[in-house]
Amino acid sequence: MANKPYDRIEVASRDEIGALQLDRLKWSLRHAYDNVAHYRQKFDKAGVRPDDLKTLADLARFPFTTKEDLRQTYPFGMFAVPRDRVVRVHASSGTTGKPTVVGYTAKDIDNWASLVARSIHASGGRPGDIIHVAYGYGLFTGGLGAHYGGERLGCTVIPMSGGMTERQVQLIRDFRPDIIMVTPSYMLAIVDEMERQGMNPRDCSLRIGIHGAEPWTQAMRQEIEARAGMDAVDIYGLSEVMGPGVANECVEAKDGPVIWEDHFYPEIIDPATGAAVPDGRFGEMVFTTLTKEALPVIRYRTRDLTRLLPGTARSMRRFDRITGRSDDMLIIRGVNLFPSQIEELILKDRRLAPHYVLEVRREDRLDTLTVVVEPRADLAGDADAGREAAQRLARDIKSSIGVTAAVTVAEVGKIERSIGKARRVIDLRPKG
Repeated sequence: MANKPYDRIEVASRDEIGALQLDRLKWSLRHAYDNVAHYRQKFDKAGVRPDDLKTLADLARFPFTTKEDLRQTYPFGMFAVPRDRVVRVHASSGTTGKPTVVGYTAKDIDNWASLVARSIHASGGRPGDIIHVAYGYGLFTGGLGAHYGGERLGCTVIPMSGGMTERQVQLIRDFRPDIIMVTPSYMLAIVDEMERQGMNPRDCSLRIGIHGAEPWTQAMRQEIEARAGMDAVDIYGLSEVMGPGVANECVEAKDGPVIWEDHFYPEIIDPATGAAVPDGRFGEMVFTTLTKEALPVIRYRTRDLTRLLPGTARSMRRFDRITGRSDDMLIIRGVNLFPSQIEELILKDRRLAPHYVLEVRREDRLDTLTVVVEPRADLAGDADAGREAAQRLARDIKSSIGVTAAVTVAEVGKIERSIGKARRVIDLRPKG
């Protein structure tokens, strides 16, 4: 049965969506230019003005925004409204340099809640459902973004946050939530804990998992759905653009997150040249906000690699599963490699658990890759099965990716379980 839209705009014609985008894009460019000195300087240097935008295609003339722009203007230099109109501040931790700081006006918060409510509804959630939020609360946008969206939809929200996996399982058992919002890797950690406690995850109350904050594969979706007996759908967002709820899969299709194009204008570019590429071709996702007041972002380079696809369950465009990031791609002896490629191979072997890290070292001037995996809990004492699985994985990596990797089987539970974004790569190469 079709999942009816939460907002009429979700099934508007492409002409209606395009007209709305152009109108809002003109406002956003003008708002950024008039109120953010950094944007005014960038536009002037590129020789463009807001009035130069006559069609949606004209956006390609405007300069990109990157994390570096936000770091250069740290903490509040990218805000387009007076500080006393900013009702909330979030920040992403990042791995290098200063955090990227984002702000929200009251209207921004209102729009954000509505878009996450729309996302939960597209996932199959309905007013009255109980939502267990296991995203982290605080400066990370995940927990509060999910929380406000659930309340906006009319759901009962359990603000569990991340960590304390045993307690996560206890509350799921006792409170019987319908929906869980959590990273896919931590969902599997919760499933592992359920099984450790002697509980069959398929018997729990959860019927929908809304998973985001990290790329994940179709194989991981299938594992979550098979082991937990629920629908697993993808929610997408990033703090610089808004937070969770920039895009979301429709539960009836599960064919890629639908971008809420009435608030965010997407582009795909060649990550090497910055040139726009047509829908259907892979490249780097770029977003321009259309309604953000406190922190408008113009052509923000997400570094996420994907492609735009036509709408199916909704008339707005969707994007293909993210294959990796243009800035976390590993190059091992001339071969490009993404963690998701290794993950696909691990999940094909039922002897291996879905927890892994990639360790990169430099030995004798050459980069080497070690893949650290774990056996399934029920095979923890079977050394032969672990050795055979490691040998098989090493062969698969060589044959399908073209990289020689050492595979190490760690003890069950040895690899850190992520409660936020899973740390998949440990780069041990000397710096400089």
